[in-house]
Amino acid sequence: MTKAFLEITMYVSDSNRPAAAAVYSKYKQPFLDEIQGATQKELLIRDEDVQVLHGFKSVEDAQNYLTTELFNNDVVKELAPLFDKNPEIKIYSVA
Repeated sequence: MTKAFLEITMYVSDSNRPAAAAVYSKYKQPFLDEIQGATQKELLIRDEDVQVLHGFKSVEDAQNYLTTELFNNDVVKELAPLFDKNPEIKIYSVA
């Protein structure tokens, strides 16, 4: 059961969105299979930004994901060149 969400809002130009979507697709299953407490991962697209919503069993699991090799050595390294400005990262608990 999802008890926390990690929301990462990314500012990516239209020309870079296919590459960003490819990174999302590449790492969705490893996220679900390997990250402790992971329950879901969704890509949300708006004209002004792109968000990845990650579901977790706890706020602690969401916080811990930000320190993993998968996040820092794979996802961030591939996405960082695509950003127009720094992403916003927020963690929410489910009431």
